[in-house]
Amino acid sequence: MADTTRIWTAALIVIGDEILSGRTQDKNIAQVATWLNVQGIRLREVRVVPDVTEAIVEAVNTLRARNDYLFTTGGIGPTHDDITVDAIAQALGVGVVVHPQARSVLERYYETRGGLTEARLRMARVPEGASLIENRMSGAPGIRHGNIFIMAGVPHITAGMLDRLTGTLEGGLPLLSRTIGCWVAESEIADLLGATERAHAGVQIGSYPFFREGRTGANFVVRSTDAATLDACVADLTAALERGGWAVTDGGI
Repeated sequence: MADTTRIWTAALIVIGDEILSGRTQDKNIAQVATWLNVQGIRLREVRVVPDVTEAIVEAVNTLRARNDYLFTTGGIGPTHDDITVDAIAQALGVGVVVHPQARSVLERYYETRGGLTEARLRMARVPEGASLIENRMSGAPGIRHGNIFIMAGVPHITAGMLDRLTGTLEGGLPLLSRTIGCWVAESEIADLLGATERAHAGVQIGSYPFFREGRTGANFVVRSTDAATLDACVADLTAALERGGWAVTDGGI
């Protein structure tokens, strides 16, 4: 049963030189954050680190100490620069072993794809004491060690691993949201936004300005774990904006 009072938190480490160089654009942050919200877990922080053991170790030990869960994406492939497993094992103070179930999965997957080479066998290596996250897309499984989840960097493979984890993590109530928008400079209604948020305990209002069609506008995202509270805040915010002479668009502009 969901805990209605506790806020469960997670952090994400995105690992890869290709992300930091700009060669690859990360898509995992958004999908991990969205998935966590449905599980009743808030993504509190994200760190992007290079393929450097010391950087991964430091990030893992820092972020796992202040969050309920830690997720990583990237660096668990078959090549020499895929060092995530080794770095996380070092952070945990455990060895690296070939997981027998992972080896069996890879043997079956590569049976008609050239066989299980030494390079491919690297994808069966896990920090000692870990369990597996099933991967139906490419054979190589993700890894779970306690509250650390080590996943692929390829977004559609990550999505499959998240799907396998759905409903298995302890969390609170899902975070709900609604969006409204209007053509107004957010600086004009900053006090209005603050007063509306303060009047509704348990609600957060995010303001996201934009400039389009030669005009300034903003979308306002209202978030809460309680549907009735959320709707009441949206109604009050809409009424306040309309009293100020600004037409409101439900769903955002």
